[in-house]
Amino acid sequence: MGIGENGHLAFNDPPVADFNDPQLVKIVELDEKCRRQQVHDGCFPEIEAVPAHAITLTIPALVGARHISCCVPGTRKANAVHDTLLGPITRECPASILRRHANAVLHIDPASATHLEE
Repeated sequence: MGIGENGHLAFNDPPVADFNDPQLVKIVELDEKCRRQQVHDGCFPEIEAVPAHAITLTIPALVGARHISCCVPGTRKANAVHDTLLGPITRECPASILRRHANAVLHIDPASATHLEE
């Protein structure tokens, strides 16, 4: 899996990500930052082409995996990497929940690690 620029996991955007969601899959409304990331990642040519809703696995479904491998490359994700590893475990950075998983591995590059050096 990956972490979004705003700290989302899958499309569980802050602050509406639910660490105790009873569902495994749901339809979510994408916030503007998440939609802009889809353009930055080259998935869509412009923001107007990005759907406003998506189907996603919930946080409990994601962290229910035995092993998690999470790849987070790029400068745009440096704040999210910082908040995931060093901030509080909170819905404001849904990816922070990965710190509670015994077998989660975060793969970062020098660009996404830039805020860890502070």
